[in-house]
Formats: sequence, C-alpha cells, structure tokens
Amino acid sequence: MDLRKLKTLVDLVSESNISELEITEADGKVRIVKADTSLARAAGQWLPAPVLAAPVATASAAGAATPGAVTAAGGVAPPAAPETGHVIRSPMVGTFYRASSPGAKPLVEIGQAVKEGDPICIIEAMKIMNEIDADKAGTVTKVLVENGQAVEFDQPLVVIE
Repeated sequence: MDLRKLKTLVDLVSESNISELEITEADGKVRIVKADTSLARAAGQWLPAPVLAAPVATASAAGAATPGAVTAAGGVAPPAAPETGHVIRSPMVGTFYRASSPGAKPLVEIGQAVKEGDPICIIEAMKIMNEIDADKAGTVTKVLVENGQAVEFDQPLVVIE
C-alpha cells in the first residue's frame, strides 16, 4: 500500500469518531486502531503519542557530562536555545506551504510586520488548504519550516516579536 494513502487513512481515523479501520486490497491488508483517549479528553488533556528515542551517546570518562547533541566530529554541541518571541504553532498535521499557490510570493517574509488575523502560511491536510493566521501582531523574525515540509500538530512554524 502506498505510504501517502496509509498516512491519509491514519489521519482520517485520528480525526473522526471511528475507533478502528480495516482495509483489504490485492497487495495487502491494513488495520488501524485508535488508542482510547476518552479518560484524557474527559480531564481536558491530550495524551502525547509514544515517541521512540534515538540511542544516546555517552560522554567519555575524561569529558564532563554536558547536555547537548553529539556533532559529526564526535564533540558535544550546546543544546539549542528556545525560540524567543511569540511562536505560532501548527494547529494540525499536514504539509506546510509559505505561499497560496506554486510560484506565488510567500504570504510572509522575515522582517515583515503582521497584524493579528493576517495569513502567515497554508497547511494542506487531506487535500484541504487551511490558511493559518497570525494570532498576535508583530514582526516575523524566523520561519522555522521549509516550504513543502510535513508538519506535526503543535510544531513551531513562525516566530513573531
């Protein structure tokens, strides 16, 4: 089964009231079961999806244990600084687009002033183009996602100061 089709099916199940979906095709069979989050929803919380962590490299005995990522040269890089300013996050899973159509100019550029309600990007989810608006006025200082890149729910998209 095509990976894009499988992702669409997973998104469909997660965004609907369906708890289980099973599809049989000539090239295979797929069964998608939604985890029961009714207790978390009743408490007003969402349970995060389980994430598999990559193995962590240990520091050498002579080196101090410093939090951070291991660089290609084997050294330890400092941890990434948190974004300063107001971060606009993705309200859904989908594909990030900076412009309203291919070849059009981007909705926002770095250094551009935006008002609350101005469109900043588009996220395509299930063949629907969803315009994402600024929820705060300010100046765009960073665009954190590449055009055409897949984004996750609550992923930082743009920083406004």
